Amino acid sequence: MTGEEWIGHRPAVFGVAYRLLGSVSDAEDVVQDVWLRATAADLSEIEDLRAWLVTVAARRCYDLLRSARARRETYVGPWLPEPLLTGPDASAPVLVDESVSTAMLLVMERLTPPERVAFVLHDVFDVPFAQIANVLGATPAASRQLASRARRRVAAIKEQPRASRQERERVLTAFRSAYEAGDLKGLVELLHPDAVYVTDGGGKVFAARKVIMGGERIAMVLSRVARQHRFGPHAPREVGGELALVVCRDERITLVDTFDIAPDGRILAIRRVLNPDKLAHLAPAR
Repeated sequence: MTGEEWIGHRPAVFGVAYRLLGSVSDAEDVVQDVWLRATAADLSEIEDLRAWLVTVAARRCYDLLRSARARRETYVGPWLPEPLLTGPDASAPVLVDESVSTAMLLVMERLTPPERVAFVLHDVFDVPFAQIANVLGATPAASRQLASRARRRVAAIKEQPRASRQERERVLTAFRSAYEAGDLKGLVELLHPDAVYVTDGGGKVFAARKVIMGGERIAMVLSRVARQHRFGPHAPREVGGELALVVCRDERITLVDTFDIAPDGRILAIRRVLNPDKLAHLAPAR
């Protein structure tokens, strides 16, 4: 495989690994493993190099997923995926669609490892079930059933109505203003009464260790946090293919907020990543 071929296929290899693991650092490790495997292999008889590469990546991810469950059980507080900068801020190209959004990655986290592998390989990367079966050690028919079961479980999030990009920009601008001003009334008006607020500090920094529910309660918590901790001004960035808000301090990103926003403009969920281990790979705005 030439270097040019690898550059062309690398986004797909990273893309499958990130979707399966929800971790940029782990996905980069998988990319390196696949590169080493590819350079040592005789690929002259491989008809579809892209499918071969993403299948090798998925096999490595499958091994990691089976051990990740135990790590999640000991994680301090709620777990959120590592934010992935996309769009013009991305440091490297990556295949972007709804399957890299925070909401989708959280749904994927609730799938079993075989379901996740079958769904991502088939529905996102069009890998035939015969090849997926080799990854999972199952039959093609069983792999098809796994993908179908996963598809039904993710259908709810895929079919959920969402705000337009223009409406999302308006809401996040209003949220920035209300949050940074400590405007409790403004925050309450922006939040859906049944909204949820999830913070991931991983035990490394201050963060709520339980999910906070209810628009008014979340608004009060956010107002208190804004006064006490003064993270700094939020800036819009594209994360997982959707507009999000980040905070930079001392030339590094220290906070990432992603949002679920209903078509009527009310915020359904705020997910805040504070764990510095999950933010270390992010570059400040150029």
